[in-house]
Amino acid sequence: MACTSIRSVLVDTSASPIASIGRFLTSSCTNTSVINRNHLLLLLNRGSICPVFRTFKTNHSGTKCASAKVYSKKSKIYGQGSQFVGMGKDLYDTYAVARQVVDEADEALGGTLKNVMFEGSQEDLTRTENAQPAILTTSIAMLRVLESERGFKLEDTCKHALGHSLGEYSALVATKAVTLRDAVKLVRLRGEAMTKAVTNKGTTAMSALVVRPAKLEALVKAMDEIKATLPAGELAEIANINSSFQVVISGTVRGVDHASRSLQVQKIAARAVDLPVSAPFHCSLMQPAADAMKEALKDIDFKKPVINVISNVTAKPITKVEDISDLLVRQVTGTVQWHTSIGYLREQENVHDYISLGPGKVLANLLRKEYPLDFVKTVTTADDIQQWAL
Repeated sequence: MACTSIRSVLVDTSASPIASIGRFLTSSCTNTSVINRNHLLLLLNRGSICPVFRTFKTNHSGTKCASAKVYSKKSKIYGQGSQFVGMGKDLYDTYAVARQVVDEADEALGGTLKNVMFEGSQEDLTRTENAQPAILTTSIAMLRVLESERGFKLEDTCKHALGHSLGEYSALVATKAVTLRDAVKLVRLRGEAMTKAVTNKGTTAMSALVVRPAKLEALVKAMDEIKATLPAGELAEIANINSSFQVVISGTVRGVDHASRSLQVQKIAARAVDLPVSAPFHCSLMQPAADAMKEALKDIDFKKPVINVISNVTAKPITKVEDISDLLVRQVTGTVQWHTSIGYLREQENVHDYISLGPGKVLANLLRKEYPLDFVKTVTTADDIQQWAL
């Protein structure tokens, strides 16, 4: 039987902060033309995302009912979320173009990156000033290998690129809006500035909330009310809206704890998972980091992206090159509007196919859970590249 739909049921695979390529077709059709290449989205990695998913059960009436499932901290939630010692080493050892990418990034950072990525301790790599350039470099290395070894061409294959938090820089490099050399310097500074913004260690926190069904709008409203009633010196703000069932909040320890408890008492959130991060990303406590980035970005010569890049701040395409710097500054303290970005692409651009590229699979899994009929393909290892088919 001929396939006429551009979407098919996908087999459970992954979720990542960089690029999701996953939906393997489960129908009898194997013709890859069912993928709408004009509406394929490249996803790039990543900020504070927790492996907290919603599982679905079907009731007697045939309606899907949601139940929350929280993965333990054994799921390796490390700060930025997807870095691990040895990341990208398989690519580096196998492909010359990957070596060029890693060596270029390492040189740009004064020879301080490669050793941390391949041979350092998990503790050193988890430091945000190391994790950010490591994740970006690995993501771009994967993209370059796809281009050189598998004939992948971004402009011909994808219409949009979207990166989560740090991943926005990866998206800008992928779309040739900024050079890799400039980008790794920027994200190294970004990480250092975020760490320095927290003067009192142990006083800040981030927490991932499992949102109850159809309660996302109520959560956003409740957070405004909670923020307004916190004592002076305490803070709780929405850092990421990752899906309709996962929101990350950021602020002071007491502020985040109060907000988490209040949202659970109000039956808006089912539960909360504290994230072991080095700083309260994407909240107003990061203003010193935003100021540092504003100064650094003045010297960057951005170009027009070769495909649309969706802004974390506006959840819309970046239409003017001169807006890129301002949006990257606003992103430091603002909410990552991931869920709204995906909603915009699905509803306004008819996007239902995704390539998730880079270390980690959390974003891809979130997409698969929320939109089980959409195509999500992940590329996270050299093996994935060798088996590449789209």
